[in-house]
Amino acid sequence: RTKTATMLRHVLSAGGRGAVSAARPQSRNMGMGPRWLTKNKYVEEWNGRREITEKAFNATGANVANIVFYAAVLPLGVYWLARSELEKKGDRRYKDIC
Repeated sequence: RTKTATMLRHVLSAGGRGAVSAARPQSRNMGMGPRWLTKNKYVEEWNGRREITEKAFNATGANVANIVFYAAVLPLGVYWLARSELEKKGDRRYKDIC
């Protein structure tokens, strides 16, 4: 069979007009919004930089120190202070936990 005959048979066997519209590709904006909007150059640059952060990140001593401080030392310090405050105050909620 020819390619045209196969396509025509497929379109007609699938239900007429609905199949014809399904065979036609849809036009989509892909989230672009209205066509009259203009893109902000700085926002687009920031968005592109944000997408490649894991590729542009360099693990230096200062970066690792900041990550360890904000991910481990600071949360544990807040936990320690809150727990010691509850121990000193003798709050009912601390007794329920222990």
